[in-house]
Amino acid sequence: MSKLGEKIYGLIGFPLIHSFSKTFFNQKFESENIKARYENFEIASIDVFPELLEDTPLMSGMNVTIPYKEKVIAFLDDIDPLAARAGAVNVIKIIPGKKGKILEDKRLVGYNSDVAGFTDSIRPLINDTRRKALVLGTGGAAKAVCVGLDMLDVEATLVSRTPRPGVLTYADLTPEIMAGHKVIVNTTPLGMYPHVDEAPDIPYQELTPEHLCYDLLYNPDVTLFMKKARAQGAEVKNGLEMLLLQAFLSWEIWNS
Repeated sequence: MSKLGEKIYGLIGFPLIHSFSKTFFNQKFESENIKARYENFEIASIDVFPELLEDTPLMSGMNVTIPYKEKVIAFLDDIDPLAARAGAVNVIKIIPGKKGKILEDKRLVGYNSDVAGFTDSIRPLINDTRRKALVLGTGGAAKAVCVGLDMLDVEATLVSRTPRPGVLTYADLTPEIMAGHKVIVNTTPLGMYPHVDEAPDIPYQELTPEHLCYDLLYNPDVTLFMKKARAQGAEVKNGLEMLLLQAFLSWEIWNS
C-alpha cells in the first residue's frame, strides 16, 4: 500500500534473490527522508512488462537486470546514445505528460549506467600489460562491459558456450590465448547465490599474477571464479563497487 505522495522505484528481472538494489535504495530513502520505496518485480516473461507498469501508476523509475536488459528495449520510447551503443538498458526513466508506446500519459527512456559503473570500477586496475580482455558471456552485461573496455582502450573478445562468428568458445581458450589476454571478466550468472559451487569453465591453471579476474557478481563476496583465480596468484575483484556506482547514476538519471 502506497503512502500519500510516495514514489515507487523498482527492479525487473528473473530471478531476483541475488539483488541488493532493494536494500540499498530503501536505506537511502529512509536515511535521506525521501518519500519513496523500492520494490523487486520478479517477472518470468518480459511480455508482462506493460501490465506491470499499468498496475503500478506511481512507478517513477526502474532498473533492469538479467535477462531483460536487451529485451526491454522494444518497449521503450527512446534510448540514450550510450545505451544504444551497448545494445542494453539497465535504467528506465519514466517521463510523465506525454503519450508513449505502452502508456497513455508517460514516456519511457532507456539508459545504461552499467557502462560507467564498470569503467570507473576497473579503471584503476588497468595497466600497460592489461590491454586485451576475455569477456565471459554474451548478454546485456557483456555488451556494457565491452563498451567500457573499449573506452579504456582495452581490446575485448567475447567467450560463449555456443560457437558463433567472432566469438570464442571455452574450448578455444588455449594457453596462448590465456597468456595474451590479461583481463578476464565474468558477466555470466555462474557462481551467483544460491549456485555458489559453479564457475565459468576456463583453464584456471593458465592464470598468473599478471592477470586480473573481475566478476560482475557480488553475492557471494568471493565467487568460486575469484577463488580459483586467486589460487593462481591473479588479482581479483567483485562487482559490488560497480553495483554501487551504477546505482548512484540511476538515481541521478531518474532525478535529472
